[in-house]
Amino acid sequence: MTGPRYPKLIAQLPSTVPFVGPELQERHRGAPFRARLGANESVFGPSPDAIAAMQDAVAQCWQYADPSNHDLIQALSSRHGTRLDNIIVGEGIDGLLGYLVRLLVAPGDPVVTSDGAYPTFNYHVAGYGGVLHKVPYRDDAEDLGALIEQAREVDAKLIYFANPDNPMGSWHSGAAIEAALDTLPDGTVLLLDEAYIEFAPAGTAPRIDPDDPRVIRFRTFSKAYGMAGARVGYGIGAPELIKSFDKVRNHFGMSRISQAGALAALMDDAWLESVVAQVVDARARIANIATAQGLHPLPSATNFVTIDCGRDGAFARAVLAHLVEDGVFVRMPFVAPGDRAIRVSAGRGADLDIFKAALPRALDKARG
Repeated sequence: MTGPRYPKLIAQLPSTVPFVGPELQERHRGAPFRARLGANESVFGPSPDAIAAMQDAVAQCWQYADPSNHDLIQALSSRHGTRLDNIIVGEGIDGLLGYLVRLLVAPGDPVVTSDGAYPTFNYHVAGYGGVLHKVPYRDDAEDLGALIEQAREVDAKLIYFANPDNPMGSWHSGAAIEAALDTLPDGTVLLLDEAYIEFAPAGTAPRIDPDDPRVIRFRTFSKAYGMAGARVGYGIGAPELIKSFDKVRNHFGMSRISQAGALAALMDDAWLESVVAQVVDARARIANIATAQGLHPLPSATNFVTIDCGRDGAFARAVLAHLVEDGVFVRMPFVAPGDRAIRVSAGRGADLDIFKAALPRALDKARG
């Protein structure tokens, strides 16, 4: 009796996932976390209108969703001033990343990213046999100029660039990105991940013609809209590239519940504004908590704050481990020199009270 015959590429890949979820950690701890501040979710939740729309849609969950996502795409195109054929909807940015890599990257094709940037992108590139070329961060920010230069050297099909950035929280001006587009090598597509754009200062989002074939922008309902579990992301790009997603995407990947929730969330600007304001307040409080302990919070244009623990990666990992032991779920950058830090998501007052009490205990244990 024989088992499945895996292709050589798949047989050589590790059976790992990019992230260890808090649920797994809770099972290992034997207790739930007291404060969930590690996954950059919105603890402030979705718009009440979105919740109501999703509840109403539950009764129709026996039906497949519209595979064209027409109503949501129409609303998104209206919001962004594009045509319908400039928009693709998918299962979060993670799902869209996989589709884009499948579309553009064949085994052996070079792809450029930052060393320490969002690991799910790397996961997809490896899964389709692409060759990753990594550029180090500069001053705790992705180095767009160096990414483009590396793409030119290796003739990369694709550049991954997040603005604002995860895990450091840094950002570039939209004007700087607009200027950099003219230096892109021919045949290289810039994948602009704007998952955190709603939290960023004015002028962070570049003004890019949606028909520009050199760029595709990804955005999400997971962060500011508070719908991480609903898995709704979208892309803005040139019609030819957008249409090509139909060749590879899961046409029934969206649920009716997610479609309804995202559509209602998009219409509730007042809720979005309130969430952004609460995140701004939470970022300031996290920064104050860190500063009171002699740590250095990095500037952030996201819904988290990355805190420089002042030593090396081993020390930051010890701080993180002691926070987890104390029931506070946080994460950290994985690659030096970013791994000298921990990353704390915006939380409610009660969440940050718990973090404030736990941080000095964790630091004392790590130092001792």
